[in-house]
Amino acid sequence: MKNYKVQDLMVPLSEYATVSEDATLLEAVNELEKAQGDFDHTRYRHRAVMVLDKNGAVIGKLSQLDVLKALEPKYDKMLDQSRLHRFGFTKGFMKSLLTEYQLFDRPLTDICSKAAVKNVKKFMYSPTEGEYIDENATLDEAIHQLVLGHHQSLLVTGGEGISGVLRLTDVFAAVFQVMKKCQV
Repeated sequence: MKNYKVQDLMVPLSEYATVSEDATLLEAVNELEKAQGDFDHTRYRHRAVMVLDKNGAVIGKLSQLDVLKALEPKYDKMLDQSRLHRFGFTKGFMKSLLTEYQLFDRPLTDICSKAAVKNVKKFMYSPTEGEYIDENATLDEAIHQLVLGHHQSLLVTGGEGISGVLRLTDVFAAVFQVMKKCQV
């Protein structure tokens, strides 16, 4: 695993969907769709948009899940989301939350039109220290960070800032190819 470097597997930031911190959710979704269409179709599609500050530096990311959460403002009133995912709730309990909080009680077109004009900065995720990795780091270091942090991607640092995104899907594909060669 030490033969592979992060820079060999990462997606360069120039190939990733990006929007400014002043963009709306609709603009972010449009950029994601465009990046998916332009991206090498032999690889997995992008599932997030990088949010850039006024100087072009990455300050956050907006995932598909973040966009879906933005559709329903009442999620903010519910229990802390970081605690919710740790419990194996039954379908019945999850459905009761939907009813109790009256989530998505308006037509989807109404919900989407209101969410579309909201600013991405309100819904973006700001990466923690454990979500950055140097472009010269080895694959074993990257796997360690992905596994322990339960991350879907890591922001790759190099030069003066973020140079790319290392996605779990790309790491898995590289490991899978090595595993196939090990078959007896």
